[in-house]
Amino acid sequence: MSRSPQLSIALVQTDLFWKNKTANMAMLEEKLWGIPTGIDLIILPEMFPTGFSMDASELAEPMNLSICKWMKQMAAQSGAVITGSAIISDKGNYFNRLLWVTPEGEISTYDKKHLFRMAKEDETFSSGKSLPIFNLKGWKVCPQICYDLRFPVYSRNVWTEEGASYDFLFYVASWPGARTSAWDALLPARAIENLSYVAGVNRIGQDGNRIDYLGHSACYDFKGEIITHLGESEEIQVFQLDAHELERYREKFPAWRDADKFTIR
Repeated sequence: MSRSPQLSIALVQTDLFWKNKTANMAMLEEKLWGIPTGIDLIILPEMFPTGFSMDASELAEPMNLSICKWMKQMAAQSGAVITGSAIISDKGNYFNRLLWVTPEGEISTYDKKHLFRMAKEDETFSSGKSLPIFNLKGWKVCPQICYDLRFPVYSRNVWTEEGASYDFLFYVASWPGARTSAWDALLPARAIENLSYVAGVNRIGQDGNRIDYLGHSACYDFKGEIITHLGESEEIQVFQLDAHELERYREKFPAWRDADKFTIR
């Protein structure tokens, strides 16, 4: 598939109702209605139906129940791919699972690899075993979740004869305000080292554990320069990625040719 010259993306930075799926989906549905038509991808925060909770036995649901059905409906109505993570039960395990839902109703998934042990996420959820690359209008898109941001090897962009592994890397997150400086530093670092567009969508507000979130959702270009930055308030930001600018820079500054060769065991 040939790559579309541009990719239109909406970042949804929002507060969340604590452990209340019905309220969150109703709130987000209203927000999504306000997004202009013609958007290719709408990105929601980590665990958008519930907030970042370890109460998996209470909050988890299997695939293709209320959360998946809601996302299918929103994708069909908006004409955009909808993505964000939720607590999913699957074959006796709980996953912090990113759902990638197309307007045609197809669902692809990524299970969070790096589980945040400081919140005992590793004691509650099972770690993901593979990292998919999604295709959207010919763009190769790599999904990651929150704590994954601290581990650059896992997001390593690898070049072959067919080109780069991906063109756009994104993170859905519930990244606490106490560590906002790390978030602001690591997102552009991933863009620079991978010669890729990078976006991160973080929530705002305070959750039921009295943890504050300051947002700072953003998108950076392949040089680490800001395309958009949402600050600390509820906001939806729409912007475009440019394929020509990406390829022109990769050809002009092919640092990937000097990358160290290794594989993840």
